[in-house]
Order: sequence, then C-alpha cells, then structure tokens
Amino acid sequence: MAQRRTPLGDRARYWFDSTLARGAAALVGWMALLCLAVVVPASAVVVWTDPDAPASPADRLAEVWRLTGETLRLGGATGTPLRVTMSVLLALVTLLYVSTLVGLVTTALTDRLTALRRGRSTVLEHGHAVILGWSEQVFTVVSELVAANANQRRAAVAVLADRDKTLMEEALGTKLGSVGRTRLICRSGPPTDPTVLPLASPATAGVVLVLPHDEPEADAEVVKTLLALRAALAGAAHRPPVVAAVRDERYRLAARLAAGPGGIVLESDTVTARLIVQAARRPGLSLVHQELLDFAGDEFYLVGAGSLTGRPFGDALLSYPTSSVVGLVRAGTPLLSPPPETPVAPGDLLVVITEDDDTAWTADCAALVDEAAIASGPPTPARAERVLLLGWNRRAPLMVDQLCRRALPGSAVDVVAGPDEVTDRQVEESGEGGGTGLRLTLHHGDITRPETLRRLDVHSYDSVIVLGRDPDRGQPSEDPDNRTLVTLLLLRRLEETSGRELPVVTELIDDRNRPLAPIGPGADVIISGKLIGLLMAQISQNRHLAAVFEELFSADGAGVRLRPAEDYVPTGRETTFATVVAAARRRGECAIGYRSLDGSTTSPGYGVRINPPKDERRRWAAGDEVVVIGAD
Repeated sequence: MAQRRTPLGDRARYWFDSTLARGAAALVGWMALLCLAVVVPASAVVVWTDPDAPASPADRLAEVWRLTGETLRLGGATGTPLRVTMSVLLALVTLLYVSTLVGLVTTALTDRLTALRRGRSTVLEHGHAVILGWSEQVFTVVSELVAANANQRRAAVAVLADRDKTLMEEALGTKLGSVGRTRLICRSGPPTDPTVLPLASPATAGVVLVLPHDEPEADAEVVKTLLALRAALAGAAHRPPVVAAVRDERYRLAARLAAGPGGIVLESDTVTARLIVQAARRPGLSLVHQELLDFAGDEFYLVGAGSLTGRPFGDALLSYPTSSVVGLVRAGTPLLSPPPETPVAPGDLLVVITEDDDTAWTADCAALVDEAAIASGPPTPARAERVLLLGWNRRAPLMVDQLCRRALPGSAVDVVAGPDEVTDRQVEESGEGGGTGLRLTLHHGDITRPETLRRLDVHSYDSVIVLGRDPDRGQPSEDPDNRTLVTLLLLRRLEETSGRELPVVTELIDDRNRPLAPIGPGADVIISGKLIGLLMAQISQNRHLAAVFEELFSADGAGVRLRPAEDYVPTGRETTFATVVAAARRRGECAIGYRSLDGSTTSPGYGVRINPPKDERRRWAAGDEVVVIGAD
C-alpha cells in the first residue's frame, strides 16, 4: 500500500512545535525573526516613501537598518561591519540586563502575591480573636464577634483553616456583608500543625476559639488542634483563654486536658438536645434562647453587688430599673435563681441581663409594684405529655433521655424512623433513665411519606420534634436537611387540611435552609451549629459566664422557662413589669421578660420581650407567657 503523504502545512506546524520544545532559546529566536519580518519591511516602506530620503540604494538601506535598530532598541549605528556588530552586541547586553532585572522583580512580586493569596504571612495583631477550623459555625461566631466589637476602634478576627484563603474570604464576605471596623484576616493551613499555628499569632491573641467540623472524626480533630496549640504556645509568656466545642461526651475530658487549666470545652450535642426538649415542652422557648445568646439585644453580665451586699437576694430583683437580676456568682460558682432570702455575701457578683456593661445601674423599684395585682392562686399544674419524635440522629438518644427523666405518669414518647436508622434496642437503652410511668415506642417508617404521617394522628401529640439527619450518615453530596424540609412540607399540608396548628420543633443542620423551612416565622427552629456558635462567642467575650451557661443549660439546674402570665398577674389587668418580677419572686423565680401571644407573628422578636424596664406597663391577655429563670 502506498504511504500517504503528510500535508505540507501539518509538517511545517510539527517542525515549528518541535523547535519551540527546545526551550527558551528557540522561543527567543522565533520572536526575533517575527519582529524582523514585521519591522524591516515596514521600515523600508517608511524610508522609500520619505521625500527627504537619500538617493543612493546603499544609503537608503543604511537608513532602513538605522530605523529598524531604533524600533527594536538594537542600536542604530552605521558604518563598518565591525561597528555595526559591536552596536548590536551592546544593545543585546542591555536588553538582556533589563529583561533579566524585570524578570527577577516580576518573579519576586508574583511569589509574594501568591504567598499572600495562599495566606502564608504571619498576622501581626494584638488582642485579636483567633478562630481555628472551618465549619458552618464560623459564620455565626464571626458575625457575633463583629457585633461585640462594634464599639471598638481596632478589632481583628483571624481565621486559620485548611482551606484556600480566597475562598474563605469570599464565603465570609458573601455571608456576613459589611463587618464595620473589624478586620477579618484569613490564613490557610492545617490548624493541627504547631508550625502553622503561629501564622495566626495565638500568642498575642485575646482569645482562641476551636470549631468542630461536622464529620465523623471532628472531635478527635479538635483534641489534636488543642494539642498543637499547646505545643505552639510552649514557653510563651502569654497564654490566651481557649474556648472549644466537641460533639461527643467521650471526648470532653481529653479536650479539657489538651486545652489546659484555663480552657473551656462545650459539649454541643448535649446542649442542643436539652434545648430542643425544652422548646418541645414550652413552644417559643428557642426564640428566648436566641435573644439571650446573640449580641443584638441584651446579654448576661457580671456586676459587683455594691450597696446590696449583706441584703437578701430578693431585694436585688427590684433594685435595677433597666436590668434583670437572675442570680449570684459566689467563689466562681453560679447560683441561678437562689431563694429570695439568700444573703448577698461580700465578694459575690450579680448575674444580670442588660444591654451593656454600663447600663446596670441601681434604683429602688419597689414603689412600682402593685401588690393587689399579684396572683395568689396556685401555679398551673404540670401534666402528662405526648411527644412525637420524627427521625433519628446522634442527638436523638440524648433527647429521649431528657424526655424520659422528668416525664409524669401517663406520658408517652413515640419515635418514628427507618429500620436502617435505629433499632428497638437502641431506643430502649436511650430511655432507661426514665420513670416507670412513661411509654416509649418505636415505629419504623419513612417520615417523608404522607401515609406514614397520616397513620400517626400527629394532632394528638403535645409536641412534634423533627430531627435532621446526620451528615455522615448519607452520601457526601447529600444535604442533611433535605429529609427535614420534605417532612415539614407534609406537616404543613396536614395543618392546612385540618385547620389546626401543630406544635412543631425543628432541628436544622444548615442555617441557610432556615428560610426554606415551610413553617411560621415564630416557630421553634434549632440550628444546632448556630446555637453552639452563639454560645462560644458569648463565652469568648466573658469567660466567667461559662459556668453560668453550664448551669443555665444543665438538665437539673435553673433554666429558662415559659410560664402562663395568669400565674403571676390577672389577665385583662394593666400592671408594671415590676409587679410581675415581685410575683415571680414569691415563687422563687426571676422574671426576665414575656412573650405576647398577640404579637407572636407581627413583632420583630415574634412577641418575645427580654429585659423590659421595670416601669413598663401593659395589659396582660390570655395566652401571654412570662419568661423566668427557675427550676421545673
């Protein structure tokens, strides 16, 4: 068979590519030929069309050479061949020197810009907040720190994570928008490497926060990061306070040991489970928790007792016109809602809820109390409850345990989940700490199917808890809230067809899915990561509040409660909030606000009012609730 001839164009292109593959010298040669191919003909045209050009062809060629040399900066000397050669040689040396210098400067600048883009330069800040790790909580923590630093001139937050610096900056900028005076600094590198940690300058930081990511080995990663931080700060004169969070109780002790004596380690799953159960028992409670934990409203502060030293704690409740007193801190131990007759000892600090640390001022508010308006009847008795738990995740056993611990006889908890999620034995083990009067039942079923929900008669339950799926249980690309959103849509349909509202408490994993949830704006939605992020931000600004929050969110301590307003003041009667505080004091509780049923869907806080002034007057209606801190 005759060999097929390769087209001339293809052979020329192959030869050209082969010469370029030889390196920079070939590239320079081709560039020189290309320039000469353009410049020489153009220079000849310019010379031959010049009316003042020399007459002889030799002189015109010399003029073409001179014009070509000036254009290419190769020297335009004419004369003997030796003179022209030396002129070209000098021009080439000059070109080589200048191009080399420009190349070195360009390379240095490029390397520097690349290093900056990679986030490998050391942060030179003092008193800044350092965040180690990256998760959905980073947006909550950073936004709260920005809000807390709004009145400071030079505040900075440095984030160190094993992610691209540019991507982190874009994500924070998109999610948070304007950050005011606070400087956001991102550095790229593994926070578990002690040689990388100095990039964020933890030795000069005001606080270090270690975030857990939502992956199976998240807690082990937190412990490793804390060990790396301890190694990086070895020998440092200053050790900043450390706030970290783990998911599993088994890792908390190890994390505390790694964090050191001043470290604070939160257990995110336990706190989240307790708050979900509390919200299920008293709808609307999640809104109160959010009001107390974010920096947008009033927060917890510790203030000196001053002139209240030696007086009963009950007197302090009506001694702050614009602040709400909720307890004492004695020798580092919080006493929330202690008995009113408890004396305020020297050295005690008062735990108050107020707008800022300088708004807690004292004045006697006893004259604002209308003693005749204080309700004298017994409180509304607790009753047996029926709770429906839709879905199962790693926090579900903790919730079942909490539901069972204080259940009254006749109470029931029904769990609905797939057989691949939970077994009867697992549910039984979760409720082993409960009382004998509680019925705990598991129903296997798909909660995203309408027939499953219709078969359950969801309207017969006092509360319905919808749990999000663990991210590590599904595929990596699966959104853990997908099933939750589908279930909420079906529950919403049942509400519309029956005309009856369901008391639903929803757990979402991703805060971005909150606007997608088909529920009312004032409904109880627990964003587990956001909740812990708020808590970490609060403690980072005042680490002495860690023990207060530990007591507030503990299973057996004095927590936030919603009580019927009619237990404190008669409905239909106008009173001051000081009267409500006095009524709560008689019951051994600290009133800190209220939730109005009429304003639950129209006001910015959905009816929740925390820390109203003692002289605020309002007419109490049926369905209004008082927010108190006290025991069950």
